Amino acid sequence: MVTLDEISQLFYGAGEDAPGWQGSQEDLISLAAKEFPGKPFCVVKQWILIDLIVTAEEKDKLTKLGLLPATLYAHEVVLDSQGRFQPNMWVRSNFGVSSTEYMFETKSTVYLLLGDGVRKKAELSTVFSFRA
Repeated sequence: MVTLDEISQLFYGAGEDAPGWQGSQEDLISLAAKEFPGKPFCVVKQWILIDLIVTAEEKDKLTKLGLLPATLYAHEVVLDSQGRFQPNMWVRSNFGVSSTEYMFETKSTVYLLLGDGVRKKAELSTVFSFRA
C-alpha cells in the first residue's frame, strides 16, 4: 500500500534540478509544432519528470510496447491544445514514448516543459496511485 509519506516525497521531496524552456510560451509551441506536427500538446509548469522504479520484467514489457519507464507530473497546466485540462489544474501523464530537454511525449500528447523542473525516481505504484 502506498503511504502518504511516499506521495509527499514525490511531490515535495528533493530531486535533481532539470532545465526546462526559458523562452516564450509561443516559441515553445512553435518548436513543438515543427517536431510533432498535428500532435496535441499541453504546456506545463512546476513539473516533475519521474523515472519509474520497475523490475527488469516490467522494463522489458514497457520496452516491447515502445514505452519508457518514465512519466510526467505537473503541478500547473498552462495551456492544453485540446481543452482536456483547464489552466492551473495538475496533470500526470501516461508512460512516455520519447523525451527531450523541453518536451515529454506520450502516445497521445506532447507535454511542453515551461521553466525549470525536477527529475525524481519513484515506485510505479506510488505514481499511479493518485487520479484526478
